[in-house]
Order: sequence, then C-alpha cells, then structure tokens
Amino acid sequence: MAIKTKYLTVIGLEVHAQLKTETKLFCKCSTKFGAKPNANTCPVCMGYPGVLPVLNEKAVEYAIKAGLALGCEIDPNCKFDRKQYFYPDLPKGYQISQFDKPICNGGEITIFKDKVVRLERIHMEEDAGKLVHASEDSADRLHGSDYSLVDLNRAGTPLIEIVSKPDISSAEEAIAYVKELRKILMAIDVCDGNMQEGSLRCDVNISLHKEGEPYGTRAEIKNVNSFRSIGRAIEYEYKRQSKLLDSGEQVVQETRLFEENSGKTFSMRSKEDSHDYRYFPEPDLVPLAIPKSFIDELKDNQPELPSQKRNRYVSEFSIPEEAAGIIADDNGLAELFENTVAKGSDAAKVANWLTGAVSAYLNNKEINISATKLSAENLSEMLRLIKDGIISDNIAKNSIVEELLEKGGSVQAIVDREGLAQITDPAAIEAIVQEVIDANPKQVEQFKSGNQKIKGFFVGQVMKATEGKASPQLINESLSKLLK
Repeated sequence: MAIKTKYLTVIGLEVHAQLKTETKLFCKCSTKFGAKPNANTCPVCMGYPGVLPVLNEKAVEYAIKAGLALGCEIDPNCKFDRKQYFYPDLPKGYQISQFDKPICNGGEITIFKDKVVRLERIHMEEDAGKLVHASEDSADRLHGSDYSLVDLNRAGTPLIEIVSKPDISSAEEAIAYVKELRKILMAIDVCDGNMQEGSLRCDVNISLHKEGEPYGTRAEIKNVNSFRSIGRAIEYEYKRQSKLLDSGEQVVQETRLFEENSGKTFSMRSKEDSHDYRYFPEPDLVPLAIPKSFIDELKDNQPELPSQKRNRYVSEFSIPEEAAGIIADDNGLAELFENTVAKGSDAAKVANWLTGAVSAYLNNKEINISATKLSAENLSEMLRLIKDGIISDNIAKNSIVEELLEKGGSVQAIVDREGLAQITDPAAIEAIVQEVIDANPKQVEQFKSGNQKIKGFFVGQVMKATEGKASPQLINESLSKLLK
C-alpha cells in the first residue's frame, strides 16, 4: 500500500545507454573501458579544426534494435543536430545529438506487471569526456574538489538517450523502470549495462505538486549511476523540494548533482531549455535514409525479450514465476537453462539449481555465469547422477557444484576421485543407523513419547557418520524399521 504524502511526485527519466560498438560514433577510436587517460583519442573526437565525422553504421543498427524492442516508431529519415554548450570535457564546444527528428519515437516499458511507462523518444548522440575531480583528501568528487583533470577517452562514444514521459511517481517505480530497461538492452545485446563503468546512467527529472494542481517546477539530477543512488536521490529531492514548498519558497529550475557519500544533491547550474542550446542541423552529416528493408530485417531477427522469455518459461516448463524471472533476466543463465533442459534434464530441477546454489555462488563472487566453467553437459550429468541415486543433492551441493563452476570437467570423474558415491547397501546403512540409535537412548525415548521431529536428529547423525554419503531414502527406511 502506497504511503500517503502531502505532495504528489512526478518523475521523468533520461537514461543514457552506451552502445556496444567497438569504435566511437564518428571516428575509429576504441571504446574499450579502462585505457590510460586520453589514450583512445584522435583529431576527430578531440575536436581539432577541419576534421569531419563519419557515422558508425553499427551504432545506427543498435539504436534501431533498441527502438524496436521498446515498441518505438523508427524514423528512417532522422537527422543529427549540433547542441551548443561549453564544458571543459566537450572539446568541440558542441555535441552532435538529435533534436527535432530523433531515430525513435514513442514506445513504452511495463513494470510491476501492469504499470505502463510511456517513452517520449530515443535519440542518438556522442558522449562527452570525463572530468576527474580531486582534492588533497579525496578523488573524483566534484563538490569540494581542488582541481579537475580532463580525460577524453569517452568523448565521441556512441550513446542512445531513452527519454520517458513523466509517468513515474515514486523511487520504487523509477528503479523498477531502469532495471527493466537495462534487462531489455542487455537481452538484445546493444548495451552491456555496466553502471559502474558508466555504460548506463540516468538523469532524474523530479517535481512536486498537490493533487488537482499543475505540475511544479522540476529539478534535474545528472548522471546517477546505480539503482541505490536513483532511489536516494529521489528521496532527498522530495524532502528538499517539499521543505521549500512548505515554507512558501519557490523550487528553482536547475541541474543538480547527486553526491554518493552524503546522499544529498547540490546545485550545478541553472537548467537550460532547448533554445539555450541553439540547436541547428549538423552541417557535416547528411540526414539518414534508412532502407525499410533494413529495419524489417532487424525486426524479424529481434531476440526474445526478457518479459516474453519469463512468460514462456512459466507456461512451457511450469516453473515458478520468481525462478523464471531470475533465469530469463540473465542471457547466460537462460542459455544454460534451455541447453540443459534440451539434454533431457527436468526443467524444475534445473531451475532450482540455477536459482539456488549456482546463483548464490555467482552473487558471492560478483561474476556472471559466462565467467564460470559450468556447462549444460556437466550440469545435466550431475542431475542424472542424482536421479540415478549415485550421488545425493547434499553431495552435489557441498562437494561438486562449486568445482564444476570453477574447473568444469566430468562429474563422474569427480565422484570417483573423491569417493563421493552414495552408500546404497541397505544392510550397511541399517548397521550404521542401529549404532546411532544405540548411542542416543535419550532421543529414542523422546521419539517413543511422540516427538516425531526428533527423527531429523537421527538422520543428521547418520549423515555425519557417513560423511553425507548415505542414501537419505534408505536412512529413513531403516529408521522407520528400527525405531518402531
């Protein structure tokens, strides 16, 4: 249930997604992250006089794919424009972007099953460079820094800016929207979604108003690059703006910066309107003329989206919605799931392992499944050995799955080498069970007095005595027989 507040919150998001091209938007410089400052630069992206941009066709393809996945209308005759503003990391003194004719219009994203967030547009643009802010006691912090250094490695990197309509009304909805957008862009393989490296970042526009009154004046919070920060920035801005309104003051239209350490926003500059940027058509680039056949081909070959995959897993494999969501939202897990099921493994059991022990390992190591050695072949082999009673779930979980993730290889070879096969001789297990019963007369009396739960104690003791190798089914059968 939503918490009732004095003011209604209106939020619009501008998400900048870096396209997964190998080179920049208008030159051949690498887009690889982590290079030495100003190493990935050339006269074009450094804004030298007389140089001319050449459009990266792959970036156009990726922008169209994103638009199709989000239900946009593609404009085959879009154009580029110059957006004029001065900033130290913008070497040309202008940014090549798109103004009145963007490549994609409209579209929508659904969150929380039935909440639709409409899109205004998607346009292509080049990224600016990066300012590294520093001071005597800290680094890369704008507020309170002593000096700034300019790194132009990002200058000219291809971006798409996905602009939502002001349909979002809470921090929770904003986070859910960005998460779903990120999943879609990663699923169609046009953006790696790495927020820490700046591949996906968000400008948050937020205003407050009372019910029945016009929208208030908005403030824009620039370059928020984590889900947690999006939530914290919105919550802080709500408190800041509501305090101003409560005291009869006006909210100023401005651009603000969110500082991670303090959780506060700080004023950067007054917010410009579009006329302040003096947009005009980019004279060094002709308008695009994208063939309809090219758009249709991309549409016909679009991969399955996460929401479609989630629904299919539930209906086709009858796995729970939560498990289907975890698997479908990760391309690597989804591929492993489907390939393992295709080898004859039970879908529910595959899903349990991927969302349980495997996901726990990945989260703990902070890696993706692609960074492991787990494959459909060895996962299906492990599940077959469990089904055949050669190993138990506990043995697989405690002694096998981590080795498969780290080293791969044959499950049977691991079982043979480590002596992990289950003890399945009924007589041998019955003898061990009898020893456990004889050693615990107090617990036997509790069982005979009606405490059925104490049976779990005996199972644990037998497992301990056999190093987890005894068949759970045979342990229970022997216990039922001997305790009776």
